Amino acid sequence: MEKENKLFQKNGNSASGESNGTDAGATQNSQTLTTRQGHPVTDNQNIRTVGNRGPATMENYHFIEKISHFDRERIPERVVHARGAGAHGVFEAYGNIGGEPIAKYTRAKLFQEKGKQTPVFVRFSTVGHGGHSPETLRDPRGFAVKFYTEDGNWDLVGNNLKIFFIRDAMKFPDLIHSQKPDPVTNIQSGERIFDFISNTPESTHMATFLFSPWGIPANYRQMQGSGVNTYKWVNADGEAVLIKYHWEPLKQGIRNLTQPEAEAIQAKNFNHATQDLYEAIEKGDYPEWELCVQIMSDDEHPELDFDPLDDTKIWPKEQFPFLPVGKMTLNRNPEDYFNEVEQSAFGTGVLVDGLDFSDDKMLQGRTFSYSDTQRYRVGPNYLQLPINAPKNQVITNQRGGQMSYKSDFAPGQNKHINYEPSTLNNVKEAPKTGKDYSPRYEANLVRQKIERTNDFKQAGETYRNFEDWEREDLINNLVNTLATCDKRIQDKMVEHFTLADEDYGRRVAEGLRNSAKSMTDKGPIGATSPASGVKEAKEVSHEAKPY
Repeated sequence: MEKENKLFQKNGNSASGESNGTDAGATQNSQTLTTRQGHPVTDNQNIRTVGNRGPATMENYHFIEKISHFDRERIPERVVHARGAGAHGVFEAYGNIGGEPIAKYTRAKLFQEKGKQTPVFVRFSTVGHGGHSPETLRDPRGFAVKFYTEDGNWDLVGNNLKIFFIRDAMKFPDLIHSQKPDPVTNIQSGERIFDFISNTPESTHMATFLFSPWGIPANYRQMQGSGVNTYKWVNADGEAVLIKYHWEPLKQGIRNLTQPEAEAIQAKNFNHATQDLYEAIEKGDYPEWELCVQIMSDDEHPELDFDPLDDTKIWPKEQFPFLPVGKMTLNRNPEDYFNEVEQSAFGTGVLVDGLDFSDDKMLQGRTFSYSDTQRYRVGPNYLQLPINAPKNQVITNQRGGQMSYKSDFAPGQNKHINYEPSTLNNVKEAPKTGKDYSPRYEANLVRQKIERTNDFKQAGETYRNFEDWEREDLINNLVNTLATCDKRIQDKMVEHFTLADEDYGRRVAEGLRNSAKSMTDKGPIGATSPASGVKEAKEVSHEAKPY
């Protein structure tokens, strides 16, 4: 009964502690339906008309308010990561790293003390498809974590896969356009996707993961997470190291699906991953992940055959081991999907003291784009929403703007002063917690690729590291999609796979030669037979007479 009672709290407060506008001392019965103005609703079944069959009147204020709100209930969905699910939880720090004090590498407070707990909110998602698309589609999965630390929010925004398609943010709109539905037919096209990938050799590694079983996680609980990009940690002396973040599932393990398995599940339940997460938390089976980092000195590392700032590459575990720094447990479901999941907003630029950016070109572009899209999608004051607001005291001179409902004042602050510096106000800059990190650069401004691209080596290593059944599934999925592509695209992709591994390229080429599919059998990437679905709908459907 405790959960039921939360739905009818008399003080009108949600579980997040935010008031919905009802005064705790009000005499209004909290179980009585009201308008948003607080007026009791005595008839929610009938609009006001002249007689019970006559025309409606324009002074139907309750109806007009109700329908007007309904017309505006949705905000623009995310252009990527639109389909998602979320949960609240806690992150517990280990207080050390590899047997050493973590302060050696970072001064970020949330990591320093063993057992220190930080509230978190996590949003899992698919990437390329719309807000109510099936969760069984072949697609990377988003894994975004918001830490509500004592120094403000930290957003770790990543995916389930440890790498990405491209290394320069300039190509991000092109990548997403190729993966979104055709602008004419509104149907996703494998040919469009491989047209882009075949002309972007750095995508070979990501394509190898995406078309393997790793491209369809069984659900959100049983998948890994990764920060994907390279970040930095900074200690109290202003010294930095390069960092990669990884979320590794604990008790729940990792599970993936083959294409036929995913299609069978989709026929029964296309919300299966959201339902799985919600039901597991409701029954107390809380999913857990360990946060691990890889550390590399803040150098160019010419001894490596890849650039540490290249997000299409994995840092080899043998050289850069995974070092656990804490554990995350998700233990509470959202009370309102729209308020807490849909309006949650993440950004790679949201960092706390002791955490920093690297010069990873993709990360640099993401840092502007993510917060910019939230201001468009949710609004300029999205950080005032409870799900996005930090838990610590906010004191800022940023006031006003669309849908602003509060100003962030400190106790005793002079509210007449909305600028800084000021003699008349007691709000001052924060003291520094350590030496500034001040990297030095000596180079010309250019538009150039990084020097060590090495686009195919790791793709080949990944292929060889797969188990036999994973390689078989990878080849089948690639052939199913490539068989519907222009021959020039097929030839380019076979060339790239061969450069990665001769067996890899040979098997794809053989599969294409033997494939019975034609260019008319287009549809979502990896799908076994999209055209047969169109045909079957015509053949097995039942004729009906008009009524």
